[in-house]
Amino acid sequence: MKPFCAAIVLFFAAPGVAVASSSLVARDLPARSGVVAKAPAAFDLVGMHWRGSGVVRFRTQRADGTWSKWRLSAPEDDLPDRNTAEGRRSRGWHLGNPFWVGRSERIQYRLGGHVQRLRAFFVRSPLLGGTPQHVKPFTENAPPIITRAEWGANEAIRRNKKKGPKIADNVHIAFVHHTAGTNNYSRSQSAAIVRGIETYHVLGNGWDDIGYNFLVDKYGQVFEGRYGGMEKAVVGAHALGFNYGAVGVALLGNYNGAGLTAAERASLVKVLAWRLDLAHLDPLSHVTRISTGNPEFARGSVADLRAISGHRDTYPTSCPGNNVYAQLPSITRQVAATGLPKIYSPLVLGGVGGNVRFAARLSSAVPWTVTVADSLGRVVASGTGTSSTLDWTWDASLVVPGRYTYTMAAGGGGAAAARPVRGLIGTSPPPVTVTQFRVEPAVVSPNGDGVGDAARITYFLSASAPITLTLADASGHQLATLFSGIVSQGSHSFVWSQVGIPNGRYSITISASTPSGKKVTSKTTFYVDRTLAQVKLSAPAISPNGDGVFDDTSLSFRLDAAASVRVELWRAQKLVGTLVEQALGIGPAQIAWNGRLGSTRVADGSYELVLKAKDAVTRITQRLPIVVDTKPPRLRLVSRRRAQFWTNEPATVTASSGARRVSKHVGAGYFSLPFLRRARHFTVTATDAVGNKTPSLRA
Repeated sequence: MKPFCAAIVLFFAAPGVAVASSSLVARDLPARSGVVAKAPAAFDLVGMHWRGSGVVRFRTQRADGTWSKWRLSAPEDDLPDRNTAEGRRSRGWHLGNPFWVGRSERIQYRLGGHVQRLRAFFVRSPLLGGTPQHVKPFTENAPPIITRAEWGANEAIRRNKKKGPKIADNVHIAFVHHTAGTNNYSRSQSAAIVRGIETYHVLGNGWDDIGYNFLVDKYGQVFEGRYGGMEKAVVGAHALGFNYGAVGVALLGNYNGAGLTAAERASLVKVLAWRLDLAHLDPLSHVTRISTGNPEFARGSVADLRAISGHRDTYPTSCPGNNVYAQLPSITRQVAATGLPKIYSPLVLGGVGGNVRFAARLSSAVPWTVTVADSLGRVVASGTGTSSTLDWTWDASLVVPGRYTYTMAAGGGGAAAARPVRGLIGTSPPPVTVTQFRVEPAVVSPNGDGVGDAARITYFLSASAPITLTLADASGHQLATLFSGIVSQGSHSFVWSQVGIPNGRYSITISASTPSGKKVTSKTTFYVDRTLAQVKLSAPAISPNGDGVFDDTSLSFRLDAAASVRVELWRAQKLVGTLVEQALGIGPAQIAWNGRLGSTRVADGSYELVLKAKDAVTRITQRLPIVVDTKPPRLRLVSRRRAQFWTNEPATVTASSGARRVSKHVGAGYFSLPFLRRARHFTVTATDAVGNKTPSLRA
């Protein structure tokens, strides 16, 4: 093994006294590998924060002197939204996952890559009275849930005590997570782990409260998460870009390798079935959500998601672990089959003084009833039916103005009844507005090359309303109705795949009807242009170093009409230079690039080749990423005994020992070559995707 820097023992402030509730102490640590740090007091949970592009590994020492295994402090990916106060408090830091390590006194860490600053958060979370053994459902039809008071939440540290937590209009989607900490805990330790996570999230990460809405342990115990009411759509800090209108359920532990226990899966199904039934959300449905911004979905981009999604569906993460993610389809089917019958997507359109329409989907064909009562509880109208859809209209044009209550019920009595939908009529309805209305891409190119062939139409509706989408040409002549029907409040999008209209400029108008009968409209324009087709690069990365391997690339495309063509080189959203500008006729074309602007080779890095073709209709633009890389990978021997190595980028590694030669592809980071562990001498090289090769590493 390569020797690490000499161990350094750091003694901090005097040990703190034991207290009943969880406590946290933060310490800045030297950014040097091999340091052994004595914590200011014994701790049970630890989380690391760091600045820089590197990675942090750590292990902890128990009171008996034994050390844990090394753990990778993976950056926390269950995060608050960027445009919130809690999302800004730790900006610039990588937030490590909270790890339950049991009672420990020291920590040792190793740094890989570039780490500028390092900070450790030591959490002491005593067992108190342990986890409650007998938990009753807190309300009708709910699973047994251990409340914040029962697991010992520290309400004094919450940051949102004055204004209270943010509440969304409803729950529109559920995200399943794992906490990525240890799976090695006892039933009685679960509440202490949840208290430790709460303390770390609030005092370490700077969040308002614990990030999740619910947590489930491997014994099937369910814990209330973020404060605000389990039956309310409390906005959490667990799905960066998609927290609003989402409920986050986290499994205690790491499920990339470990499997779900039967009790854990059963409780996950129960809590999802109950919470989605409260929202009258169909677990088997797909929903459209608009991102507020994250590395996977830029701000304003549209995501088509399953009603029960894994966190990895919206973020570049392994969460909720490969084992759990593979089971989500079957878990969703179990959720949908739990507690039937159910009422989905209820809508109430109209108001007193006109017609009021009640509509909903049902999980199966069952008897249903709609009942309307006045302020004294007297029934003034009702409708019944038996079908898989509830649809009834109340003629309220002659009723006395005032407040009325309604109940939408389905199924039989007792356990055979669906959760009813209740509400008020007669209050001022929310204004109907249409925002975020757009067509993507702005230039639709239905030429069959797989790029821009279809148009996605997106909009946000402030209140449920009947809408109509109409298509018109540049002169305003209406050509077709693309959609007409009742749409619920929220974000919506659909794909128009059969774009059979000629090249030209067009508009789409959305018209929404208000309860008073007025029309609210919005219009957006777009182009249809099939001129530019089959755009591709022969190589997405080049190494213009003159060795004859990936020295250049070719940009090929086809023009279906004469156009003025311009090829630009961009980097970090800035124009670097123009490669080609010329008029071309109909037919195939090819433009070669050797990594140079004039006689100067560009610097290594990530670029975009931007192809612009201007014809008689408009300008069509396509962007193709291209990497210029003339440097070989960096290869380092980490441990001779374990034959462990490190490389800074994906590469093909070739290892030789005696007559044996092995090649394998590895990702960036640490990797092992087990066959070299007993080799007396060996040679290892790494070659990247464009043929750059490291000098031989010999041992």
